[in-house]
Amino acid sequence: MEEIELYDVIKILHIVSVISWLAGLLYLPRIFVYHCKVGIGSEADKIFQVMEKRLLRFIMNPAMILVFIFGFYLASQIGFEFTWLHIKITLVLCLAGYHSFLSHCRKNFEKGKNKHSQKFFRIANEVPTLLMIAIVTLVVLKPF
Repeated sequence: MEEIELYDVIKILHIVSVISWLAGLLYLPRIFVYHCKVGIGSEADKIFQVMEKRLLRFIMNPAMILVFIFGFYLASQIGFEFTWLHIKITLVLCLAGYHSFLSHCRKNFEKGKNKHSQKFFRIANEVPTLLMIAIVTLVVLKPF
């Protein structure tokens, strides 16, 4: 069996981190959809707040940080001169912006000040899927 290279280990860790982060980015807006249905201050409201906070704090935030750490290492190993990589990084930064938006929405739920509807969160839930498709396409095909 061949010796496992550090680059391959980091790539595995990067992929696992991406999967964890995307799972949270896809799940949190679904929780918001159901959170919209309950009364402010109700028992269900409190349960959703705990779920949302823990998902962000213990899964999504650490996974996002690891995605950037491992991704930067991988990019530094292949070089930053590829156009497809620049586009990919831009799209990943868009995912990070979406993550920040979801964090802001969670805080609004916590304050009892959510202004978005179930329909809004159902539509917003498609954003990470579209970005994921574009990112994976760039990584696999390397078109530029």
